Amino acid sequence: MKPFIEQRADPYILRKDGKYYFTASVPAFDRVILRKADTLEGLAQAEEKTVWIRHETGDMSCNIWAPEIHWVDDAWYIYFAAARGGADENGCFDHRTYALRNPNPDPTEGGFTEAGRIETGWESFTIDSTVTVFEGKRYFIWAQRDFSIPGNSNLYIAEMENALELKLPAVRLSVPEFDWECRGFLVNEGPGCLHHDGNLYITYSGSATDERYAMGLLTLKAGSNPLDASAWTKSLVPVMVTEEKNGLYGPGHNSFTTDAEGNDILVFHARPYPGFQGDALSDPNRHCFLRRVCYNNGGTPVFQ
Repeated sequence: MKPFIEQRADPYILRKDGKYYFTASVPAFDRVILRKADTLEGLAQAEEKTVWIRHETGDMSCNIWAPEIHWVDDAWYIYFAAARGGADENGCFDHRTYALRNPNPDPTEGGFTEAGRIETGWESFTIDSTVTVFEGKRYFIWAQRDFSIPGNSNLYIAEMENALELKLPAVRLSVPEFDWECRGFLVNEGPGCLHHDGNLYITYSGSATDERYAMGLLTLKAGSNPLDASAWTKSLVPVMVTEEKNGLYGPGHNSFTTDAEGNDILVFHARPYPGFQGDALSDPNRHCFLRRVCYNNGGTPVFQ
């Protein structure tokens, strides 16, 4: 399967007012980038702008991960994870979630400024934030570590007070519990939101980021309360895994967009080979891929 954009991990594509916007993690993990195009296909060759560069030291200075662009409260916001760096590797993995803001109608113009940190209610490793609206209310969904629970990260949700503040406390949606979520590392991360027939689906990724990386699914039926953890149904098995025949190893950390005809499109990254060239973070070859989402007779999304 041919990559859509090479060496861009954690890809996010937003379609708004007839334009497409793309952002993702870059191999150096040192900046936030943005592309704009009139068509989905046009993003592949679109000019890529750097809209923010990491700090030299301290907070927001290391491992800039998983930016997403959203239109909230009449401005553009890019939410991303950044670590503080430091003398040991613990600092480079001590992530928190931050926001950039740009009030210009065109986010590739006017410039983004630092808007602050998103407070989630407690201090720990925090990554992979996304935003969605369900039945008129806006929600923030992310991955974070709870030291009382084994593993690296769980999934949480909170209603948003505004673009920069959450209505806390957060609700925990999922922890790594099944074998496919716990291979190499105990991980739930990379939530992506899909709306279909009034239902809300959250895909997420589990396990180590090599060929064992896989996608799971949470389902919320129309009329349910997203802040009621018991209202969500969790898939017992992964909904997308390594596909050797297609040259996709460790598919995950996805988002969703629509094509010109309104079809739902899965946006995800994968490597073209198993394992790593070097260690996980030094291997640049997590490429962005696109795939049309299908639905079974019950209306559940199918990704393979």
